[in-house]
Amino acid sequence: MANLKVIKRRIQSVKNTQQITKAMKLVAASKLRKAQQAILEARPYAIKMMDVLNHLAARCSSDLHPMFEVREENRHLFLIITSDKGLCGGFNSSIVRKMSQHLKNNGQNENSLIVAGKKGIDIFRNRSVTVQEEIPLWTKDFDYIKAQGIAENLSTLFSEKKFDKVFMVYNEFKSVMQQEVVVEQLLPVVPEELSGKNSAIVVDYIYEPNEEAILADLLKRYMAVEVYRAFLESSASEHGARMTAMDSATRNAGEMIEGLTLTYNKARQAYITKELIEIVNGAEALKG
Repeated sequence: MANLKVIKRRIQSVKNTQQITKAMKLVAASKLRKAQQAILEARPYAIKMMDVLNHLAARCSSDLHPMFEVREENRHLFLIITSDKGLCGGFNSSIVRKMSQHLKNNGQNENSLIVAGKKGIDIFRNRSVTVQEEIPLWTKDFDYIKAQGIAENLSTLFSEKKFDKVFMVYNEFKSVMQQEVVVEQLLPVVPEELSGKNSAIVVDYIYEPNEEAILADLLKRYMAVEVYRAFLESSASEHGARMTAMDSATRNAGEMIEGLTLTYNKARQAYITKELIEIVNGAEALKG
């Protein structure tokens, strides 16, 4: 009988866990819809911003702004975007694995990190790599203003020649089931060369106020938009990964409940059979 009570308590415990995972899945699904809409709206603007920058850079000298300056590739800074909370499958582990492999393959460089998200901060604090800055709890009330601040910090570090290259490492949102870890170079800005049919549009323009001012303002906006887009990609990817993980956990809990219920019924049947045999044997003994 004691064994039956243990199994029954375990079934109830799994049912309680299943209710939690189901609720977390619904919450993640709700947040995912908002995050997905935000990234779908931001992507076209970011693409067009890069397109305008490419056309302007094709007409201007790369010496007009320090963000175009190509230096020796020995001091690298990585902005790593992870989550503040867990229970999102391999969302964080895939970033850490990708970053660890990259650091291992490029050990000859001086690598430093800016880590966003508590999960990444906890992991990289114990690694033999310099953490330049920590950005905890970014998922709470993150907006374009905060992205501007991060972008300005990255631009300053590069312009002051403290780092030769700046990268972003984040999960790019593909679908609810798929997120892809991306290592994207942010600085120096490498505009695409206009060639073929696009070369015809490389003509002279009159700039007002001047080339330097327009380029500086455009690069500032470009940096903020790229950083903001990366955080939006990461947010949508996190909610998608959590929704998938909680859906899988809910199904696994259901399978576990079925297995435990079957075990409980078998044990109960065996217990009842045993009692019946004892009753029958007792009755036979009284007859004798």
